[in-house]
Amino acid sequence: MTHDASPSSAAVARTPRYVRVLSIAGSDSGGGAGIQADLKTFAALGCYGMTAIAAITAQNTQGVRAIHAVPVQMLAAQLDAVLQDIGVDALKIGMLGAPESVRAVADAIRRYGITQVVLDPVMVATSGDRLIAQETADALVRELFPLASVITPNLDEAGWLINRPIHSIDEMEGAAAQLLALGAPHVLLKGGHLSGDWVVDLLAGADGSRQRLESARIATHNGHGTGCTLSSAIAAHLARGLALAQAVQQARTYILGAIAAGAQVHTGQGHGPLNHGYAPQAQIVLGAAEK
Repeated sequence: MTHDASPSSAAVARTPRYVRVLSIAGSDSGGGAGIQADLKTFAALGCYGMTAIAAITAQNTQGVRAIHAVPVQMLAAQLDAVLQDIGVDALKIGMLGAPESVRAVADAIRRYGITQVVLDPVMVATSGDRLIAQETADALVRELFPLASVITPNLDEAGWLINRPIHSIDEMEGAAAQLLALGAPHVLLKGGHLSGDWVVDLLAGADGSRQRLESARIATHNGHGTGCTLSSAIAAHLARGLALAQAVQQARTYILGAIAAGAQVHTGQGHGPLNHGYAPQAQIVLGAAEK
């Protein structure tokens, strides 16, 4: 959570306010992933969502056609504008298009004292397209892994980070240990890309903690934006005050419902989006009783 920068922060803290979550990510013109999915998720979970757009993509349900990184000065200006005025309770980081953008985000986290950080190392799209260059992936590990509360790679992204493919649930344990060795305090390794009737995710901590999260696979072609949505839901629940393990469990419950609710809906010709608004919650106002 940040310290409010304005001189009247003590007065602000005593007045009613929303639960605040900021997404730093790329824009998805198709609306199913990225910034768009993040805002839908924050709203569905009763949080006030804000954005700092790091990249603009031209994409739809069939794939990514073009990516344009936002100039780092503009990204930094967005971050300062939001953090100096509104502040945040949790931060979600998605696709960052260039190493200098990674460094700008890391600098903002340090300067504003943000402690609840969910890093989704978006490197590979659902369609299989690689979204960032190797030098940007290296910067993510070096600059942001140590500042994150949890990183949430899928198996393709994890395989890229540890330089080897992950073929089974049994191999996820070793992969998680390698990811933790890169500097993150916790990793949620998502096993949805493996075949089988069950999906197994692994939440692992540098303290040696391990928790497997299992659920029946939902038959659907509409999986676009699942990673963005899950990481955003974790950030929202952290902002609401849950401990990490609880936040992950609640986020997983939300995303399973969103997948099931949108499983039979047709949007576009490829991988469609989830139903983010299947069970919207009222906007949470903290301190309202004290007014």
